Amino acid sequence: MDNTKRFSNRVDNYVKYRPGYPQALLDYLVEELGINRGSVLADVGAGTGIFTRLLLERGNVVYAVEPNKEMREAAEAQLEGDNHFISINGSAEQTTLKDASVDAILSAQAFHWFDPEPTSKEFRRILKPGGMTALIWNKRDVGRNEFATAYDQLMKRIAPDYENVKHMRLGDADYRAFFGRGSYSKASFDNEQHLTYEELLGRASSSSYTPLPGTEAYQTFVQELKALFAAHQKDGYIPFHYVTEVYYGHM
Repeated sequence: MDNTKRFSNRVDNYVKYRPGYPQALLDYLVEELGINRGSVLADVGAGTGIFTRLLLERGNVVYAVEPNKEMREAAEAQLEGDNHFISINGSAEQTTLKDASVDAILSAQAFHWFDPEPTSKEFRRILKPGGMTALIWNKRDVGRNEFATAYDQLMKRIAPDYENVKHMRLGDADYRAFFGRGSYSKASFDNEQHLTYEELLGRASSSSYTPLPGTEAYQTFVQELKALFAAHQKDGYIPFHYVTEVYYGHM
């Protein structure tokens, strides 16, 4: 599947059920990347604007670069009232932004879809001298508790593409090659959601690898997810834990 089209039929669930990002991460990025209210930022692979919104709330001008039409339009519908929001029909490899036009580049939950070599070249082109890049993920804490482990096993059973698209496949060598100078820093933060069954189903269905409604596989998926929720819920909710990771450095 064309990576830029993977989420076209999952936008509603993505908007409603994907997690946000912890305040501690935003504070850390401001300190480490030197971002201030006057900084011009690029959010590359901006999707439906979950991370873009947090940057806008700090008063920054944000170029939200997104190649997927449906996701980009969802971001526009939510954020177009902010005059610091600039929606860009572009990709990580071809952002269409001008040379040396942004103070920092951020990419939340997206870098694993990019072609690293041309992306690295493009990021160096659009960054101002001394600018930094931060790659961010909400990674499920699969060993946090019995539910988290069982959920991970369910994904492996019902989603053939699960192991192929997980960002956990990226390692130190990938980051060293991308940042070019072979040097980057990493930080981690706790993050979580508390979900009802309907929210859990929506969160799971927002992933590119889970079965789609109308298929036999989807019915099996729903049945197993419902049983998993029933076995681990407390007071009608299940905790969904993440480790929010950021890899950052100069290009």
